[in-house]
Amino acid sequence: MMFPNYIATLPKPIKMFLFAFLVALSVGYFTGLNFVRQTDSATPQGVIENYNGNEDKPEAETMKFKKGKREMLTIIHTHILSISFIFFMLGILVWGTDQSIKLKTFLTIEPFVSVLLTFGGIYMLWLGYSFFSYVVIFSGILMTLSYVLGVLVILKDIFK
Repeated sequence: MMFPNYIATLPKPIKMFLFAFLVALSVGYFTGLNFVRQTDSATPQGVIENYNGNEDKPEAETMKFKKGKREMLTIIHTHILSISFIFFMLGILVWGTDQSIKLKTFLTIEPFVSVLLTFGGIYMLWLGYSFFSYVVIFSGILMTLSYVLGVLVILKDIFK
């Protein structure tokens, strides 16, 4: 089955609309990543401390406490829903590009796997399985790379 490569053929005002959407979406996405960086969650130990606290380290520059169950459920719930919606909207646009079916499939399925691994991993490390900090970092990086590549292939067709 063929999928239409419709983005390149859209009228200029609709392409401008899609461009504005991608810019605003990317500002939001990368602001979230900047927040992760600000919380020192870019390292395995930083991820663990962000959710399980560091009150056992008196030398810590910033004191962090273990998050409660309600707070964890709120974080996981809101992030899985909102990021899934981001990748759903991005995926619709990716399917309208002039890329191979294999690349489109990867760029539209992988982010959902990474969302589940990232936030499932966060929950598992909160339960005490600290190894999941590596899963969280790896899946978060892969999710971001998929986001960037998805935006780039859409922009390529917008500017055709």
